[in-house]
Parts: sequence; structure tokens; C-alpha cells
Amino acid sequence: MKVLITGSNGLLGQKLIDYYKIQSEHQLIATAKGNNRYGNADGFIYQSLDITKREEVLDVIGKYLPDVVINTAAMTNVDACESEKELCDSLNIEAVGYLVAACNANNAHLVHLSTDFIFEGTHGPIDELEKPNPISYYGLSKLKAEEFIQAESKSWAIARTVLVYGIVSDMSRSNIVLWAKGALESGKPINVVSDQFRTPTLAEDLAIGCALIAAQKASGIYNISGRDFMSVFDLVYRVANFWKLDKNLLNISTSEGIKQPARRPPITGFRLDKAVKDLGYNPRSFEEGLALLDQQLKAQI
Repeated sequence: MKVLITGSNGLLGQKLIDYYKIQSEHQLIATAKGNNRYGNADGFIYQSLDITKREEVLDVIGKYLPDVVINTAAMTNVDACESEKELCDSLNIEAVGYLVAACNANNAHLVHLSTDFIFEGTHGPIDELEKPNPISYYGLSKLKAEEFIQAESKSWAIARTVLVYGIVSDMSRSNIVLWAKGALESGKPINVVSDQFRTPTLAEDLAIGCALIAAQKASGIYNISGRDFMSVFDLVYRVANFWKLDKNLLNISTSEGIKQPARRPPITGFRLDKAVKDLGYNPRSFEEGLALLDQQLKAQI
């Protein structure tokens, strides 16, 4: 099977490269804007691709003729999406339209990454049948992309995820676990919200979930996240506990107490029954994820 991934310079993109590089029965085409940040390109093809340029998208997918396209590229900075709506639309909605057109023209199955932020967050964990109602522009943009795919794509799946964490050698931005660990190691008190609940997702598990969808060319919507449902405060507390850092540095706050431009859904988190049953998805526990991350951090030293 020939798989093309977009956004291959990001955290999930690089974990997908890790996965597919050792799958000899697959050919991988990794694409991202600019130069390859993964490093050694042995075992896959790298192709520069700006998904906001329609002709580039059509040309690249027409050139490589992938069986499956996994779209991990997006504008995911929630606050930036609130202030830069045109850029958000370009990356999260219009570019998805170009990918759908290219996949339709070349009989490729599209696997698109989405988010728990399409929900308003009144309760959780939630399943795939929950009705979306976003409360941020980021969430709205991702919902519009989902709706377009469902209406226009000939062959598609949507993988929704939650609060992804992990590490690669060349990262464009941090994530909740690395931020918490670094902040606590600096010895400075930090404010952490206790009224937001999630099922945090190890990047390796998300990559495996996407690959399972791709391998089966599964159709429809799948929740692909971690299993463990917790508050953000509990998440940071567990990070402190795992690395034996000072939990007295943690100050409980609320979403109102931490002013951010974009609203966050208070409670999301996902039920995984469908992905477990249909795909054989089996994510690690949160502590197992931290243990893997710890191994990777030690290997970088």
C-alpha cells in the first residue's frame, strides 16, 4: 500500500514516519511545507507540499497516486486561530477541500485528523455520535472541514483526537506534558486548571490508530485518543508524580482564572469502544505513555 501523509514535520507526522519506515509492505510519501525536519530520509520519500495551494496538492497526489492520504496538517494553535481567522480558514478548511478534490480524482482514501474541540464540552467522555457544537474558531474550522469531507469525499475516515503529547528530535511546538515537566523542573509555581477534563493521547498511539484506519480503509468517524479520563490538573499532578517533581508548585486554577483568547470546552474526552471493536485499537495507559516518553528523553541526552 502506498501512503501519503501531510504535515510530516509535526509531532504526529513524524510518529507516522517512525511507524511506516519499518513496514516493508508499504511505501511512504511524507509531505510538509519546506524542508524535511525528520532527518534521515531512508525508507520513505520526502516531497515538499504547501496544502494551501490547490495546484500543488493536485499535482503531488496525481504524481504519487497514493492509496491512502493521511492529513495531519492543520493550524492547531487555538488562540492564534481566534485572531488569525483567514489563515485558519486557509489551512483548516480550504486546504481540506483541495485534498478531497485530489483524493477523489485519484481514487485515494482520505484519513483526516480532527479534534474534541468541535464540541462545547458539557460532559464526557463522549462517543462518535455526540452532536458537535464548537465554542472556538478553531473548533468551528475543524467542524466545517469534517462536514465538507462527509458531503464531498468519495472515500473517507475522520480520526478525532484529544490533547496529543510526545516528543521528536525536531519539534515546532511543545505540548502539555513537556510544558508541565519543564515548568516543574524550573522550580517555579504554575497555575493549572482543574475544571477541564480530557483523555490525553500519546502521539505513538494516535499514529497507530491512523495506520489501522488506513490499513483497513475504514470509513466513518473514529475516536482515537488515550483511555484515561482526567482533569488537566490531575494530568499535571501525574506528570509531577512520575518524574518525582515538587507537587507543591501546583496551584489549582479555573478556566476563568487563566485568561485565554479562545474558549476551551470544559469536559470532553472520548469513548473508544468503536475504535477498539472495529480497528483493534489498544492505546497505552497515561503512565505507560509517560514511561515511553521518559525513555525517549533519556535517549536524546
